[in-house]
Amino acid sequence: MSKKIIKNKNIILCVTGSIAAYKSIYLSSLLVKEGANVQVMLSESAKNFVGESSFSGITHNEVITGYYDSKTSLSIDHIEIAKKADVIVVAPATANILAKIALGISSDPIVGSILATKAPILIAPAMDGDMYSSKQIQGHINEINNLGYKISGPEKGRLASGIEEFGRMTEPESLLDEIINIFQKKKDYNQVEAIVTAGGTIEDIDPVRYISNKSSGKMGIALAKALRDRGAVVNLVYGRVDSLEETYGINKIPTKSAVEMKNEIEKLIDRSQIIIMSAAVADYRVKKISKEKIKKDNLDSIQLEKNPDILKSLDSSKIIKVGFAAESENLLINAKKKLSSKDCKIIVANDITLEGSGFGSDNNKAVLVDNDGEETFPLMSKNELAHKILDRAKKFIN
Repeated sequence: MSKKIIKNKNIILCVTGSIAAYKSIYLSSLLVKEGANVQVMLSESAKNFVGESSFSGITHNEVITGYYDSKTSLSIDHIEIAKKADVIVVAPATANILAKIALGISSDPIVGSILATKAPILIAPAMDGDMYSSKQIQGHINEINNLGYKISGPEKGRLASGIEEFGRMTEPESLLDEIINIFQKKKDYNQVEAIVTAGGTIEDIDPVRYISNKSSGKMGIALAKALRDRGAVVNLVYGRVDSLEETYGINKIPTKSAVEMKNEIEKLIDRSQIIIMSAAVADYRVKKISKEKIKKDNLDSIQLEKNPDILKSLDSSKIIKVGFAAESENLLINAKKKLSSKDCKIIVANDITLEGSGFGSDNNKAVLVDNDGEETFPLMSKNELAHKILDRAKKFIN
């Protein structure tokens, strides 16, 4: 990973009152070594753990500790710095500062700068494990995610209290990589509104039983995050999924059945340029859902009817369509058939029988098929594959 990308970038490092503050001295050193211009802000409580001189000596910039410090040549330090910032990093972030950021309580220049900036925000929490897992802190973290800020960690490890638990601040080397990654992200989808579907649909049989499949939703969520990171406005229409972690900044639309998913997609079509149909939609639904639990003696057979083929039903003249083919045999033959029958620009084909790939796995091995040919990729993470799919789909975006 090239570090030259942060040379001359204005990085605001906000340090709050945690014993992990000593790590921020090292982080500031790493950033300066790579050519970044680092401006440090210390909260009042942070001064109990680290001194201003450590940071000013490393960064060659005066440290800001309060509103209207006038320690720089700027008129109102925190406002001007916020406007010129390329990224703001809060590391370590205490429970107190998380609450203030979530609620917009601007009682110090750290939150004031965050409120006044348009730069990306990276926050690295550090605190006791029980504090971190509390409902209050988790609520604040959810709110921070919804604001579009990135949370890094915390990691599991030995804490100041002596216990092994989540609450340890992300290591400086890893934070450096995350900061670099912020600047490396392509923004080639920044004029695009996209629909991504994820997860398995559920077709009720009765109040306790349903028809579904093994889809975890991981591929669709990876695609939604990749599109977000590359600048798109993303609408994630999802069914049953394993997790929605780190989907901040994405419009999330929960659905249950295939018909519900179709209805939600149709509401978005006219304003969207691309749909990536990663969801595993049930082929059939129950013809008549029982309002009462069916006794097992009466469950010998269920009448089914076909679900709508969502992707096929969409007008390809209105939207770019990318589909998936999860196959157990004749992978390329079936993928090419779907490319034609569903009028897609791309079909992502994967063999669900391969070990370590497909449903439930964090990895996937796929072939991308379009009218220009096919491209086979080795086993890789679904996050990596998501970007490969977007690289290929970009040629269809005007």
